[in-house]
Amino acid sequence: MTHSFLFEPAVWTSRGTLWRADGEPLETIGRTEIAHCPECWLQSGTLKVLGSPPTEFVHGYMIERPLKPGATMKWTFESAMFGTLLGRYAVIGESIVSAYGCESSGYHGAEHLGQVDADHYRASGMLLLKDAVVYTWQSTLERQR
Repeated sequence: MTHSFLFEPAVWTSRGTLWRADGEPLETIGRTEIAHCPECWLQSGTLKVLGSPPTEFVHGYMIERPLKPGATMKWTFESAMFGTLLGRYAVIGESIVSAYGCESSGYHGAEHLGQVDADHYRASGMLLLKDAVVYTWQSTLERQR
């Protein structure tokens, strides 16, 4: 199976659950766009957490294009809240795994994207601050046509 998420320009929507450190589940909805530019790939979008009050996270990642099939891909995300997160995507069979961190802020974590089919993925991950869990999440992603 060839991966479509990240590897093909597209718009993806997501629905899922984010759990706060205290275990409270909150519904999430999101939109992510993947664009391929000559110098890098871009992943940008929003994630709305439907708590009280609702919160919206805006994200924009610059991803180094893979140099050869099977190569890992470095990515960068800058945020006032999290600092500059540096990460790496690795394709492992039907999965895309990302590990990331920011040395100066102490935030780090990982995300797993499992391919269901070309238009659907399941995602799960966690964000930590030093050794404390900040958030965990699970969602489904669907490519928009």
